[in-house]
Amino acid sequence: MKTCTSISGGQTSAYIAKNYPTDFNVFSLVCIEDKRCTPKDKKLVQLVSDKIGKEFIATAEDDIILHTILDLEQYIGNKIHWVSGDSFDKIINRGEKKYLPNVTKRFCTQLMKLKPLFEWWLKTIAEPVEMQIGFRANEMRRAKNMIEKTNENGLLTFKHIVGKTKNGKQNKWKDTAWQKPTFPLINDAIYKDEIVEFWKGKPVRFAYMNNCIGCFHRSPILLKHMSQRHPNKFQWFIDAEQDSNYGEITFKNGYSYQKIKDSLEQLDLFDDDFNECDSGYCGL
Repeated sequence: MKTCTSISGGQTSAYIAKNYPTDFNVFSLVCIEDKRCTPKDKKLVQLVSDKIGKEFIATAEDDIILHTILDLEQYIGNKIHWVSGDSFDKIINRGEKKYLPNVTKRFCTQLMKLKPLFEWWLKTIAEPVEMQIGFRANEMRRAKNMIEKTNENGLLTFKHIVGKTKNGKQNKWKDTAWQKPTFPLINDAIYKDEIVEFWKGKPVRFAYMNNCIGCFHRSPILLKHMSQRHPNKFQWFIDAEQDSNYGEITFKNGYSYQKIKDSLEQLDLFDDDFNECDSGYCGL
């Protein structure tokens, strides 16, 4: 069985890529079509376009993550495959109404992280792989939850379209078994402090926080902070809410992102006020 590492752009998955080499390393990039958010470095934009095989406009994540993957590939000396599916804009504009992901309908992870990763696997490997997952030694509950989703052979499945019904009006779906999740950091009792210490002085840049700038898992106070750090990208999330069914749908129940941005003006928020526990995660 071939082995694969899913790289998120954070220190943990990068640690796995360096210390637990596999046959394949894959990074799934979330894209948006807002030119206000395009990186100023034109060479970087072209390089990312070449990596994902289509025009790159911007990402909903911190631009430093783009540098992380490029730096990491040089540091580990192994190829990192870049994949990217439909843009966030297309994902939430799939019909007459806009659909925004939230904590109960987390389709953003499924459609913008897992789906392009699965499609790459189907085209490139097409047989079950051992997928190294970046859960640390204190995240056994997350590992347990993932294992509980596997089939009788210990494999995770992915539901995908394989054609149309005879009348051509409906999609035909299939559940394909594709990966066996493994957890090297749990097996070797590796915690965050060891990972942070490992990356000190190494030639790999890392973002302040991973995941999308406006990730709905984040607390309102952290989202406020991100609106200050990344005003254009946070505005994309505000615009998505305001365009969705006359602003009736929000990423977070009870909070509009415009309200979050306009609130708490009396507070001076600093990077050190938060840690990754505040950030949430996309589930990978």
